[in-house]
Amino acid sequence: MKITHIAIWTNDLERLQAFYCHYFGGTSNEKYTNPVKKFSSYFLTFEHGSCSLELMNKPDLVIPESYALVGLAHFSFSVGSKEQVDLFTSQLREAGYTVIGEPRWTGDGFYESAITDPDGNIVEITI
Repeated sequence: MKITHIAIWTNDLERLQAFYCHYFGGTSNEKYTNPVKKFSSYFLTFEHGSCSLELMNKPDLVIPESYALVGLAHFSFSVGSKEQVDLFTSQLREAGYTVIGEPRWTGDGFYESAITDPDGNIVEITI
């Protein structure tokens, strides 16, 4: 068994699609639109990955503030080495994205940093 994709609601589908394609090397399908449900989405795939990212939008989308307390905590991208974690974190910081966890070794043996995407989702960058 494996995870096939993670889905994220967004109020700005094009912005989030551009972010994950540009910085994380995602390849996007054509935009899917269901005019009856007023729903649009992109599926992004990543090199060497078996898990895709689905970005979803509805014009009347309302995400309750309490959702962050019970929803997705974070997801992670592996960049291959400690040096790449450091470099990629610096590149994202210089591009204006918020680093919420500086590169470090964690108590459970991971080397990682954490940033927020344009919607505030937490993305870990690991070896």
